[in-house]
Amino acid sequence: MAVLPLLTDDQLSDKARAVFDDIRATRQTDYVNNFWRALAHNPDELEAVWGRLKRIMGPGALDPLVKEMLYIAVSAANACEYCCHSHTASARAKGMSDEMYSELLSVIGMASHTNALATALQVPPDDAFKA
Repeated sequence: MAVLPLLTDDQLSDKARAVFDDIRATRQTDYVNNFWRALAHNPDELEAVWGRLKRIMGPGALDPLVKEMLYIAVSAANACEYCCHSHTASARAKGMSDEMYSELLSVIGMASHTNALATALQVPPDDAFKA
């Protein structure tokens, strides 16, 4: 259950409504997900987060599917159930196959394992790896 109620379209401030309109136009859908509906209680934060996400997840040097898969990995590391589900759905919509997802989970698991070991052992980075 959300800490704040998820706002319906008729409960939005004018500023939040403008952001929702941009979300719909950008994503070419009528659907606005629960994250944005919870964040709409703070229209300034809603506008800032949407603007940054739209810029970062939009066109760039990385393929859109790669960006979604990175988002899944970070969401798993941060134990964000919502983002794991949301970005897995987005990655699937962008072409992620079951085989790709399985391999991604293997990479996430491997990285988590070796990160924990390196942290516990306090292994200093090799000079060759430093920029």
